[in-house]
Amino acid sequence: MTDVLSAPLVVEFPFTRSLGPVQSAFLTGLRERTVLGVRTDDGTVLVPPVEYDPVTANELRDLVEVAPTGTVTTWAWNPSPRRDQPLDTPFAWVLVRLDGAGTALLHVLDAPGPDAVRTGMRVRVRWAADRTGAITDIACFEPYESEPGAAEPTPHSGEFSDPVTGIVTPARLDYVHTPGRAQSAYIKALEERRTVGERCPACRKVYVPPRGACPTCGVATAEQVEVGPRGTVTTFCIVNIKAKNLDIEVPYVYAHIALDGADLALHGRIAGIPYDQVRMGLRVEPVWSEGARHVDHYRPTGEPDADYDTYKELV
Repeated sequence: MTDVLSAPLVVEFPFTRSLGPVQSAFLTGLRERTVLGVRTDDGTVLVPPVEYDPVTANELRDLVEVAPTGTVTTWAWNPSPRRDQPLDTPFAWVLVRLDGAGTALLHVLDAPGPDAVRTGMRVRVRWAADRTGAITDIACFEPYESEPGAAEPTPHSGEFSDPVTGIVTPARLDYVHTPGRAQSAYIKALEERRTVGERCPACRKVYVPPRGACPTCGVATAEQVEVGPRGTVTTFCIVNIKAKNLDIEVPYVYAHIALDGADLALHGRIAGIPYDQVRMGLRVEPVWSEGARHVDHYRPTGEPDADYDTYKELV
């Protein structure tokens, strides 16, 4: 029985989006210490504002300014802040209905402990010292002794100098990946510079990387089969955008490669040949870096190209 592996993994990328007139006005307003909402067809003021009425789907453009004070409608205590959260000391996640608004805004409350937080408590915005046009321009909320406000929101044009037109939001997911029995065996074989798949007992196809079950027949697979090391390029693409933290000069080629004896193509980088000479049917072999646990890239073997009929079912 192969020991099942596990490893911490991180998926991280910057998410870039443009802003429409409503979101642009809202974020630019925060930079200017102004909180804007939008009035719906039935008169409800939504904060944060949206561009379309959630009930009628009509376009919304009636912007209004609400107060920087409000009331906590519900909350949850966070005793252990994580990296990049708004505060590095324990805080409360809160929904705050700002005075003049009909909906609640999600943010954080700086409080000494959970006993100091309650539904219905009054709070106010604490503005960040440096504001750039983002929700983090509200550093947090803080307790504020005042009477519940019934202030009528005031109309606002939504116009500011140098408006914010786009935002970049870093997205990051930290998790522990457990590949399972089949892929653990596959990874361990790679350490020995071998590639193994598993054969379906019903259709007899060999899947690489193995999945532990045949996706066609739906039955478990257990019989290991060593394939390759050589293979055939079935399809490929030319990469022209350099990836962060990847020390490979563009352009380069990424391809689907059908290893000899496999019934499923895996993907790998093609090197040792000009990118514009890579082609379907090219015969390739793996190149291993010193001390690496996986194939660094594939290079041409010098053999004649494979006939299309030999790999057409794997394209």
